[in-house]
Amino acid sequence: MIEARLDRAARQLHLAFEDGTHHSFDAEFLRVLSPSAEVQGHGPGQAVTVPGKRQVGITALEVVGNYALRIIFDDGHDTGIYSWAYFQELGAERDTKWQRYINALKLEGLSRDP
Repeated sequence: MIEARLDRAARQLHLAFEDGTHHSFDAEFLRVLSPSAEVQGHGPGQAVTVPGKRQVGITALEVVGNYALRIIFDDGHDTGIYSWAYFQELGAERDTKWQRYINALKLEGLSRDP
């Protein structure tokens, strides 16, 4: 069993895994790295850089079977299914993935601000 706690005011999702691992994710981080086809594309090299999500929040979480969460964001995005394995990957590679995102924003002349 995985424990998920949403802190709407702080715009954070806190997860506790059975193996004792804990991860806290900002809503912006989860939104811009959504596993949805809208963000990741339908194949290699099709991912898009999502700008303007610094203030995005999470309105709801839906459990998907025993393997994932569907996150509903306040900007209307709700198609990403975040598997427990994907959350573990995001936690383990947080700094690298975030820096890659920041670099992509700069390269494309985009901003985190709406």
